Amino acid sequence: QVQLQESGGGSVQAGGSRRLSCVVSGYTYSIYCRAWFRQAPGKEREGVASLDSDGPTNYTDSVKGRFTISRDANTLYLQMNDLKPEDTAMYYCATSHRYCSGDSSDFNYWGQGTQVTVSS
Repeated sequence: QVQLQESGGGSVQAGGSRRLSCVVSGYTYSIYCRAWFRQAPGKEREGVASLDSDGPTNYTDSVKGRFTISRDANTLYLQMNDLKPEDTAMYYCATSHRYCSGDSSDFNYWGQGTQVTVSS
């Protein structure tokens, strides 16, 4: 079992920054991929950024150059800069026992989510 707990969401004006954190605990030795997803009202969940256990990162096009995914021993981060109203969504961290594929069905464990609201 893996437990995930996000924090860091809130309201911010366009152009501002926010850093999300996700504490990962439990049986973490089998984790190959850590990722952030988001879901806006009325839209499908989308992958935002992912980080393989051996280092490679991947970002969806809309956040490239603005968001950075990183981790330390127990925590996954998402640094979000130059936020835009279209970044407004519930953000979730998730882990997979497979290398990152972009397919959300590969992810075994999910956090409860943290809301980010960007006002113009």
